[in-house]
Amino acid sequence: MIRVAFYDAKAYDKPSFEHYGQQHDVRFRFLETKLNEDTVELAADCDAVCVFVNDDVNGKVIDRLYELGVKLIALRSAGYNNVDVRAAYGKIHVVHVPAYSPYAVAEHAMALLLTSVRRIHKAYNRTRDFNFSLNGLTGFDLHGKTAGVIGTGRIGRIFIDICRGFGMNVIAYDQFPAKDSGITYVTLEELFRTSDIISLHCPLTDGTRHMINADAIDSMKKGVIVINTSRGGLVDTEALLDGIKSRKIGAACLDVYEEEADIFFEDRSGHILNDDLLSRLISMPNVIVTSHQAFLTEEALNNIAETTVNNILSYFEKDGACDNELCYRCGHIEQCRKERRERCF
Repeated sequence: MIRVAFYDAKAYDKPSFEHYGQQHDVRFRFLETKLNEDTVELAADCDAVCVFVNDDVNGKVIDRLYELGVKLIALRSAGYNNVDVRAAYGKIHVVHVPAYSPYAVAEHAMALLLTSVRRIHKAYNRTRDFNFSLNGLTGFDLHGKTAGVIGTGRIGRIFIDICRGFGMNVIAYDQFPAKDSGITYVTLEELFRTSDIISLHCPLTDGTRHMINADAIDSMKKGVIVINTSRGGLVDTEALLDGIKSRKIGAACLDVYEEEADIFFEDRSGHILNDDLLSRLISMPNVIVTSHQAFLTEEALNNIAETTVNNILSYFEKDGACDNELCYRCGHIEQCRKERRERCF
């Protein structure tokens, strides 16, 4: 039996993980608390830990996990910026879920855009009070507008297809353009300058942190809509607020927030929110914030559980490669030069 400490567990996580775990003799210890330096001891006598985006898997946590005999860190997400992969190298293997339901995230991005553009959230609140006035609900057609997509992985490409279905012109930027994809790639500067809508679908790295900053916003078209369903740290929140107040940014659709770790995924309705930046964002009439729910579909939850369990099994039941391993050794963390023929160490 493989024992796994499952941190930051939510009710919607358990059914699919229990299902696949029982099939393969993987026993999950569901813990509501997040993994950090104070809670790492809860992984004692476990073979692996399963973590999510707001668990803090820093170097000290990794060292203690290693001392406790934990052999694997299994992320149940695509992003891994909360894990010190460099510190883990040589001690604990790290795996992630590179794709679960790219349709879920891409469709949520479009849902946010449509909600904002057509004022659906405002109309919903009005009609519940039997207010059927149309004043203030004027939107605009997406057809013919230019969508700038930053990041053309699976999610980004699906979002591009959705935009094309609306008759939008699509341009894109990616540090590693997809060959023979039919995507029109431009420089980041041109994308900022010419897009009516900008949607972020790239990972958070040292190179992409705060890529939407004051200078980037200054170069954008007046009235641009910014969508972020990737990672909160891609956007400088203070610069975004300044852009909204100056009327340079016409709307912001956010499913992530750079300081979300102690806020999102929890019911804070009975508490005073201490985060002034988020409070100000939510108070803006042209800002929509959802609580990192873009991934949350039945299909995605099932795929996440299945892939995570298979990742765990690949480590404990195979002598060769570890499925979806994140390797620091060769500098290509996701696209290992060894082509997954063997473990990274």
